[in-house]
Amino acid sequence: MPEKTIPILPCRTLQPVLDFYTALGFEVTYQQRSPNPYAVVERGGIELQFFAMKQYEPTVSFSTCYVLTDDVDGLYQAFRAGLKETYGRVPTRGLPRVGPLKDMSYGVRQFLMTDPGGNCVRVGQRTGQERHHGPAPEETFARALHFASLLADSKGDAAGAAKVIDRVLCLTDETPTRVQLLQLLVLRADVAGRLGDEEASATALARAAALDLAEAERDRGRDALTRLADLRSPPLP
Repeated sequence: MPEKTIPILPCRTLQPVLDFYTALGFEVTYQQRSPNPYAVVERGGIELQFFAMKQYEPTVSFSTCYVLTDDVDGLYQAFRAGLKETYGRVPTRGLPRVGPLKDMSYGVRQFLMTDPGGNCVRVGQRTGQERHHGPAPEETFARALHFASLLADSKGDAAGAAKVIDRVLCLTDETPTRVQLLQLLVLRADVAGRLGDEEASATALARAAALDLAEAERDRGRDALTRLADLRSPPLP
């Protein structure tokens, strides 16, 4: 019989967590209220288990797990659709939240989502055999985007990502392609929102939305355009 790993993740109370995963299309297959609150959610081959503890603080949680799939784009779209139906929009900051879909330098295409319990669930699909970070791009703007993305999403350093992007966008002797500019502006708006800098976020979003992209450019920048649409949605109450 093949082995299976099932993450058991903490939360303060079960119901907001169960509501979140139900919105994503999971089914609550088990729930225990006493003596210890405990629950199980399942969707296809994904199973996550949760336990509640009153003294737990979701905003400072470091708990995480990785879900490997062969259809990360399909799951991302399904999760976004479920969240829009339940919450009225795709939440992009605070708890819960869903991050952008990205191609990573270590051979996966992935997105991160954080549930109301503060658990970060990384969902990815392998795109190559490489399990380590490849070399950083040499080209100026691709390199900046590479490092800013790692700082923002792998290290959680939004301020560091903002500095990288601001520095490269101030260059006068080099110009990014329109797709690169879109990607940089969308990420800049994203990290500004995480830092609570609404003015910087709004400015970057307006610049990104104003870009006149050809159809081929829109195709290359589709992940950034999806994130742009999510970031421009009104915030949750």
